[in-house]
Amino acid sequence: MADTVAPTPTTVRGQVVGGHRWRAPALAVVRSRWFGVTARAVVGAGVLAAIVARVGTGPFLHGVQSLDAGTVGAAIVLAAIATAAAAWRWTVIARRLGVGLPWSRAVGMYYRSQFLNTVLPGGVIGDVHRAVDHGRSAERLGTAARAVAVERSVGQVVQVAITVLVIVAGGAAFGTAGATAGGVDAGAADFGGVVFPALGIGAAVVVLAATIAAVASARVRNVLRREAAQLRVGLGSPAVAAQAIGASIVVCCCHIATFAIATAAVGAEVPPVRMLVLAVVVLLAAAIPLNLGGWGPREGAAGWAFAVAGFGTAAGVSAATLFGVLAIVSLVPGVLGTMLATIVQRRKRP
Repeated sequence: MADTVAPTPTTVRGQVVGGHRWRAPALAVVRSRWFGVTARAVVGAGVLAAIVARVGTGPFLHGVQSLDAGTVGAAIVLAAIATAAAAWRWTVIARRLGVGLPWSRAVGMYYRSQFLNTVLPGGVIGDVHRAVDHGRSAERLGTAARAVAVERSVGQVVQVAITVLVIVAGGAAFGTAGATAGGVDAGAADFGGVVFPALGIGAAVVVLAATIAAVASARVRNVLRREAAQLRVGLGSPAVAAQAIGASIVVCCCHIATFAIATAAVGAEVPPVRMLVLAVVVLLAAAIPLNLGGWGPREGAAGWAFAVAGFGTAAGVSAATLFGVLAIVSLVPGVLGTMLATIVQRRKRP
């Protein structure tokens, strides 16, 4: 009997025939938008499930029950300031790219995009909607999308830089006076005094190593060159860059203040410097686009950070829960105001 020869894949017009025919459909599914959104939601739900299994539902309920009028009022004011600053950053960059829009309109669109980012999986759908809406009205969809991408990139770079600086500079505060603070585990506080500075230094080292590795790869260099070119076009001049960076700092400060208010509302007594360190860690985790309507990594990071700092996992989860609720509630007045203004403007049109 003759030996059986396995058929070999052949290529017809660039397509593999008779080989691994499942690869192309599988890659198409993995690269599809719905798969990315679903995967992010599943990861966020998984993190939440793990937290509930670890601490139960008590800390989540305590966070929600800590909501009061004063806390909501402060969060609304801080959200308004942050939204105004972020919208200003967007208008500056959009104007530079030739797709400028009025600041008042940008504020309304930014309120809506933040709300969508907060309640929908992934945390980026609102930004996509904002870019498409602006692009259609300006009849330059690609440029409008680039403006949103540059604007968000500037905000994220500033947030990471602030996080690293705060953790490195303020992390040592966990090792000092930690044993004398009420309600603080002295051993955990001392441990936090080592972990947080090391975390900041480690983040800086990772960024440096990634930069070196990127420079060594021609492919990555080309991608970074294109991204850097977009940033140069979007920022353009030192004046524009300074305005964008300044607005981003204002946004970060408002979010930090909101988290500090949430922490105090749930009954956790955290000194200012340590509060600042904990806040930037939690906010950085909240920016990870692997969540379920904003929930998941934020609560996990808060539970871990508060435990390392000696304040307990439950306190961190409660603070993050209340912060998540405030993030939604504080945007409602702006969203409703934007909808009302839109209705009024439409009725005034002949």
